[in-house]
Amino acid sequence: MRRYKPHIPQDIGQLMDKVGSMMLGAPTFKDRTGYFPQKNIDTEFFALNEGLLAVRKTLGEERYTTLKALSDKMRALFEADPEDKTGDTQAGREIIHEMEDVLRSTGWRYHSQ
Repeated sequence: MRRYKPHIPQDIGQLMDKVGSMMLGAPTFKDRTGYFPQKNIDTEFFALNEGLLAVRKTLGEERYTTLKALSDKMRALFEADPEDKTGDTQAGREIIHEMEDVLRSTGWRYHSQ
């Protein structure tokens, strides 16, 4: 079995993709296909937080601090509702939208190729 190595976002677009994909994997982020049995909440938040660090200069300190706090809050909500029954998972998903808004405030726009 190969070890799962999460992709670390390296720019704003990749961070947008990451938080968008987290919407689908919440609250546990376990891989339902069986291809990546080591994928979980730890690996996904590691990738997100390392991605934030990778683009910290581009984000600026205020946005970085805001996004890191939102990441921490989102993780706590997902951990509090692993079966998606109490409403905390939905609150965590709403934070994803907040994070997307902060990322868009950098002036980033999606460009299709």
